[in-house]
Amino acid sequence: MNGAPDSPLKIPIFRALWIATIVSNIGTWMQDVGAGWLMTSLSTSPLMVALVQASTTLPMFVLSMPAGALADIVDRRRLLIITQLWMLGGAALLAVTTFAGLTGPGLLLSMVCAIATGMALSAPAFQATVPELVDAAALPQAVMLVSLGVNIARAIGPALGGLVIAITGGPAAVFALNAVSGIGVVVVLLHWRREAPRSDLPAEHFLGALRAGVRYTLQAPAMLAVLLRCVAFFVFASALWALLPVIGRRELHLDPMGYGALLGFLGLGAVIGAAILPELSRRTSSNSLATIACLLFALATGLLGMIHHFAATAVVVFMAGFAWISIMSSFSGAAQMASPAWVKARSLAIFILVSQGAMTLGSTFWGWLASQAGISVTLITAGTSLAAVQLLLLRFPFDMEATLDLAPAPNWPTPLVRSKVSNDRGPVLVTIEYRVDSSNVAAFVQAMIPVRRSRLRGGAMFWAIYEDVAVPGTFLETFVVQSWIEHRRQHERGTPVDRGFEETAQHYHLGPPPVVRHLIAPL
Repeated sequence: MNGAPDSPLKIPIFRALWIATIVSNIGTWMQDVGAGWLMTSLSTSPLMVALVQASTTLPMFVLSMPAGALADIVDRRRLLIITQLWMLGGAALLAVTTFAGLTGPGLLLSMVCAIATGMALSAPAFQATVPELVDAAALPQAVMLVSLGVNIARAIGPALGGLVIAITGGPAAVFALNAVSGIGVVVVLLHWRREAPRSDLPAEHFLGALRAGVRYTLQAPAMLAVLLRCVAFFVFASALWALLPVIGRRELHLDPMGYGALLGFLGLGAVIGAAILPELSRRTSSNSLATIACLLFALATGLLGMIHHFAATAVVVFMAGFAWISIMSSFSGAAQMASPAWVKARSLAIFILVSQGAMTLGSTFWGWLASQAGISVTLITAGTSLAAVQLLLLRFPFDMEATLDLAPAPNWPTPLVRSKVSNDRGPVLVTIEYRVDSSNVAAFVQAMIPVRRSRLRGGAMFWAIYEDVAVPGTFLETFVVQSWIEHRRQHERGTPVDRGFEETAQHYHLGPPPVVRHLIAPL
């Protein structure tokens, strides 16, 4: 991949951040091994062990949307620096309490949750930063490299964490190394000179930004398809991640080094999968690749409930890692491509919220089921259910190859006003009058359906279209925006896709350009 003409690794800041993030993720995976291993020493309950995974994913579920809104309205670089320092401090504190012998089950879950809070606040900002570091042509490769970096860390971190636990006799040193591993990311971010997108408009308010992110996602079919597939995968796939520590310690009777080696096979499968993923992507669509990978992961999950030998388990988790990188690259890439720059962090935050929320709920449920019915029954049930759901969802494809042109392309002229309108005035009613030949009415109404979604994605709270009963063929499109500043933002948020929808509808309009009016409530 390095030799590609448009390789993102040729960009110094992307390369430096990529390497620093790999080091930091190695520390994170070392901590995950240490936390899971420590909990198996502190409690014999499979539910308590599963709650370690749930404590990692719960902050993602709760905070991803607020984090996405922050990442779109504040300086992402500063946000990333603050959250990295928070995680560094949390890992250092966990190391101190563990060295002192003060870490019990409750404190361990609390500290893991606190560190994961920093990860949750930084994740949307980091993902939304990738398109700022590379051009559009290199973005798919950059997304793949980010996933590859995560899985390189997954291959090295668990084995290294197990080795450190075995050498030092406990996980405290692992927690300390995790704190040190985050320093490089902070250094790179401090040297990054970010060029923030310029706008003549003031930044959005926090709550308004949250509403705009949700509104956009609900009216974006491409993003909704990705989210549906995420739920259908992560709810069931979480069983493997949540119960793997129990399998390693209780079923296979592994020591820390053996458990780290087992996770290393999973990461190795992901790295090898990433190496051949470009070739696989050229041979099949992202949707087909993701479906096949989900079925492969389902098979691995079920097989883990049937085998009880280290060598066979290592082969199965290798297979799971191979499938995982294909799934994550497909989902992450599709989510990146489905949102424009102005709302990217919020859209990606919803993607994280859905995926991590599904992981949190799934981990808790499968941990409870394992404590009631046993590990084998739980994993076989999860694997079978995952395969069945994936086959049922074949009718809801997503396709990264059919990418949308969502580059900034304001497609409306600036509204004409006789006197200055204050930004907080509103609500604003916009009307657009069309005249359509009677033979084209049905086609025109059909063409207005994507226009409706476009208006609502851009900020409209309400949209409708009416036909004049006195003058058949005369239509009035209306939509309401919360305030004048929100309508001005609509003008900045236009994309070539939105312009295409409007041009298709206006193709049926007769005569001069449609008449546009802006009306503001007087009180």
